[in-house]
Amino acid sequence: MKQYDQHIKKFGNWLVDTFQLLGLFVIGGTIVWSAVHEYWQMVGQGRAGLDGILLLFIYLELGAMVGIYFKTSHLPVRFLLYIAITALTRLLAIDVKMMPDQHILVITGAIVMLVLAVATISMVRVKFPENESN
Repeated sequence: MKQYDQHIKKFGNWLVDTFQLLGLFVIGGTIVWSAVHEYWQMVGQGRAGLDGILLLFIYLELGAMVGIYFKTSHLPVRFLLYIAITALTRLLAIDVKMMPDQHILVITGAIVMLVLAVATISMVRVKFPENESN
């Protein structure tokens, strides 16, 4: 019975790994597809606006995050924070003229908090480096 359980566990691990790999390819392909679509829209307009450029940065960060996860099986939290900072900056840059002052302050405060989170994570990583053997 123990050998049967080991085979079931191996098969389950294989299914999870396969699903994860397939998911990474789908997400990566979708990011590339979306970035290319956005780029061709800019080309079609004959100009690149700040909102489009910031959106391309978001796609770049998402792609880097998928690539790092693909290589290391670890999700870099800092990249999620970078994406959030870029998305909020994009929102602020696009809609600032139509936003009430309170919304501008809240979004700016959120950006500051995210930057402080990135700084904290960076300081912790320097002070407590990861053990490479894990």
